[in-house]
Amino acid sequence: MESSSGSTRREATRQKLYEAAVTLIAEQGFSATTVDEIAERAGVAKGTVYYNFASKSVLFEELLRHGVELLTASLKEAAERTAAAGGSKTDALDAMIRAGLVFIDRYPAFTQLYVAELWRTNRAWQSTLMVVRQQAVAVVENVLREGIEGGEFHEAIDVSLTASALVGMVLVAALDWKAFQPERSLDDVHSALSRLLQGRVSGRG
Repeated sequence: MESSSGSTRREATRQKLYEAAVTLIAEQGFSATTVDEIAERAGVAKGTVYYNFASKSVLFEELLRHGVELLTASLKEAAERTAAAGGSKTDALDAMIRAGLVFIDRYPAFTQLYVAELWRTNRAWQSTLMVVRQQAVAVVENVLREGIEGGEFHEAIDVSLTASALVGMVLVAALDWKAFQPERSLDDVHSALSRLLQGRVSGRG
């Protein structure tokens, strides 16, 4: 059985490998990135990569899982924090939008990879990606359902599609922000998406 210090050390090594892999793959693509390069960028021996992950594909699959689970946890925490403070379900969705933007601001290369991989259908990790994506969307779905049950949201809302649309809005808007409008602040981007959420785009509502 692995000691807690050994487990912590292994987790730190895996984190280094995730960071090296995501940066390299964002720079040059999955096929062009080698295990040697990942090891070199992470500052570890090549054998360390294979000790932690059976192959480059497994490393990438685990990287996607790890990243989306981090995003899901941050969305959940934002919703729970809002509920604890007595906020509305709209406030919770707004807090989740901000949490999503904070995550993407911190991990732009991961977000870029994740969005690109969603459109591919021939990858070994496609089913894993679908499962973890659904976990993230489910957090938003729960808040929408609670809002409908509490009478805050209209019962005609399509929960599944609305949750996917909100997650997609944050991902795409954040990528656009990072790629084409990097001079804008996180507060600025959040404010624009907040207006969309609250239906304040048309008229003066």
